[in-house]
Amino acid sequence: MRGRKSALIVRMDDETRETLLGWLRCQKTPVGLAKRAWAMLLLSDGQTFSAVCRQVDMGERHVRKWAQRFVRHGAAGLYDQPRPGRRPVFSPRSRHLFGQDGLRAAG
Repeated sequence: MRGRKSALIVRMDDETRETLLGWLRCQKTPVGLAKRAWAMLLLSDGQTFSAVCRQVDMGERHVRKWAQRFVRHGAAGLYDQPRPGRRPVFSPRSRHLFGQDGLRAAG
């Protein structure tokens, strides 16, 4: 194998492996979370970061970031963290639109 060895090693127990495999099997799992779970499973099987990046279609920088979070926090570290910024005033799917907000252009 060519290249340098990574100091970041992903290990998981059987329970965590079953949790991540369950996420992959579930059709309602968000795509980003499923990709992260798949990447962690591949890394724990001993694949290199570059091979995982090609297989999961993510950048190496991102795979390393999620691997670090996984090592620190376990499976809970693979969830998205809250984004900064103001919360939406109303949900885009809200049926309670008031005033001009509820109007749509015809056509």
